[in-house]
Amino acid sequence: MRVIAGEFRGRNLKSVPGRHVRPTSDKVKGAMFNMIGPFFEGGRGLDLFAGTGALGIEALSRGLEQVVFVDHSRQSIRVIQTNLRMLGLEGQAEVYQMGAEEAVSFLAERNRRFDLVFLDPPYMSTRESLAPAWLTELAQGRLLAQAAKVVLEHDARVSFPDRLGVLEKVKERRYGNTTLTIFEHT
Repeated sequence: MRVIAGEFRGRNLKSVPGRHVRPTSDKVKGAMFNMIGPFFEGGRGLDLFAGTGALGIEALSRGLEQVVFVDHSRQSIRVIQTNLRMLGLEGQAEVYQMGAEEAVSFLAERNRRFDLVFLDPPYMSTRESLAPAWLTELAQGRLLAQAAKVVLEHDARVSFPDRLGVLEKVKERRYGNTTLTIFEHT
């Protein structure tokens, strides 16, 4: 696993041992960033199911100013901190060990707003996909800056409506068993 573009292009990242984390492939990651604009001029990001931190680190490498990384796994948090330290990005990151629902509430209570949100949760069934409280909270827009983008990586068998509260689906692409759905705050 590596950073594919920007300031840290080609740098390798540590991965979480075992099968609990499903890293985004370079092909899907490249497609994702091409869909949302390959480079950024500042802005704040949230990597909600951070795993190794690869998506948020990629965004920092491509010009995002700051990223908040959240994962419930202590092992993932250690890997994220190691990856940030290896690249000297600790000053541009906040790392929290907590579940998604708790994190969304925690950040909303502190009036945090994000320009870019990455959601790569454990793959859900169709029935489960619209139910999580964290998705409902995001759809209400409490964490989103105007025109914020929300990038959802999910199982290709799951589809999302064109609107979720203040979020409008603007792009969707399938890559094998994975689909990327991009929403924008309207």
